[in-house]
Amino acid sequence: MTIKYPNGRTPSNHGGNSLKKQVKPTLSHSHRNRGMSFEEMINSSNLYYREKGLAVIHKKPTPVQIVKVNYPNRSAAVITEAYFKEASTTDYNGIYQGHYLDFEAKETKNKTSFPLNNFHHHQMEHMRHCLKQQGVIFVLIWFSSLKRCFMLPADILLDYWDSQSDQRKSIPLTDFEQKAEELKIGIAPTIPYLESLTTMIKGDSINE
Repeated sequence: MTIKYPNGRTPSNHGGNSLKKQVKPTLSHSHRNRGMSFEEMINSSNLYYREKGLAVIHKKPTPVQIVKVNYPNRSAAVITEAYFKEASTTDYNGIYQGHYLDFEAKETKNKTSFPLNNFHHHQMEHMRHCLKQQGVIFVLIWFSSLKRCFMLPADILLDYWDSQSDQRKSIPLTDFEQKAEELKIGIAPTIPYLESLTTMIKGDSINE
């Protein structure tokens, strides 16, 4: 199926869109999360938090305009072309202890750095605007080849975005190890990020 943005452009594989169809990495940390994609791990964690009454966080739906539909038989309809009605912002939002949360989830197969071209300009501007309204904004980054997950505050990400140059268009893994919180993959929740959120809300350094 072909899905395009409002300007007719077909999104790249780097987009933060919920309709991307790339093959997801498999995990081996437990029987429960083996074979789950990064998105599925986050969704299961959010479900756990909601069921426990700890936070209300959901994946944002992306409105789509259907253009073409094929009917191979009477009992089935196949969408062959559609357009995103508007550019996506970030993947998730919600509320935790009275604070508005907004975050993006990205992954890379790169073992030494995270390419900044995985983000779009409108996503960065959305996070910038949310920060101005005192929201708790961050990104979850999954290094799929290393099976490592990091939580990086949006203000640090924006510093890298604003200072990128022809020589530097990525964030080194070593910088994640120094400036972000590494989240250990578990069972319930699969990605335990609320504890690090509490640190962010208190205004402490995430890595202290």
